[in-house]
Amino acid sequence: MSMTATILVVDDELTNRALLEELLSQEGYRVVPAGDGQEALEKVARVEPDLVLLDVRMPKLDGFDVCRRLKNDPGTRLTPVVLVTGLAAVADRVRGIEAGADDFLTKPFERVELLARVRSLLNLKSYTDELERAESVLFALARSIEAKDPYTEGHCERLADNSARLGERLGLPEEEITALRRAGIVHDVGKVAVPDAILLKPGPLTPEEWKVMRDHPVVGERICRPLKSFRLVLPIIRHHHEKLDGSGYPDGLQGEQIPLTARILQLVDVYDALTTERPYKRALAGEEALATMEAEVAKGWWDARLFAEFATLITAPARDT
Repeated sequence: MSMTATILVVDDELTNRALLEELLSQEGYRVVPAGDGQEALEKVARVEPDLVLLDVRMPKLDGFDVCRRLKNDPGTRLTPVVLVTGLAAVADRVRGIEAGADDFLTKPFERVELLARVRSLLNLKSYTDELERAESVLFALARSIEAKDPYTEGHCERLADNSARLGERLGLPEEEITALRRAGIVHDVGKVAVPDAILLKPGPLTPEEWKVMRDHPVVGERICRPLKSFRLVLPIIRHHHEKLDGSGYPDGLQGEQIPLTARILQLVDVYDALTTERPYKRALAGEEALATMEAEVAKGWWDARLFAEFATLITAPARDT
């Protein structure tokens, strides 16, 4: 992490803020002060700090509340938070852990300990920043592939949204729902290896062209494999074109061999393809698409239970926001 890292120091006592600002500024860090929890949240949104040093006892919002809000917000979840406290009770430590704190610093603190904890967490933040940049590159690549075909505009976002909604409806763990959102964006990233003449062909593909197209899930998995954060995404990428009767690709998996998350994405993908206009076909209305898919369920292609849940999700009235 660069020595120009920004640290937000939050404490309602001016002397404490001044002491921390002096110590950290001497090390080359940019220090942004805040006098209470509400001001802290406002400054986090404005300056996007690399680390937050957060006093526990403050007016308006205490440190536990601020920490909890930061850790519940996807935009700030990975920002390290150190709770600075004079409280030594185990119960207070537990509250901090439950709020999502990354570390604790007990008052009065030693300069050496403070700087060691700051450096450690800033190094961790630099790793997560690199990970986010790598993910952003993959997402950009996936969207550039989508952009080649005007008929697929918005396809990735629809798959990410509807797959996550179906996952939530089924009560999947949060990490699997996150994997579904990511997979919705990058599921077809392997098409980067498919020539445009095949990818954008308006008519049926030849057997040779189909062979090239059927390799794209394997290529996509290989592209995303280096990212450890994509561990749960890889099976979705590889298997979202499998069918329950074993007639899908690339591995010809059957039934429960196909991961649940892949079965979720494939249903959403099929529905989106049916309801999208292509050069060689018209877009089906929602009811027509579901009727077509129901016939395919009867053929043994798709998971009947998942299809019933998906059909209910799609036909349910939109909730007021």
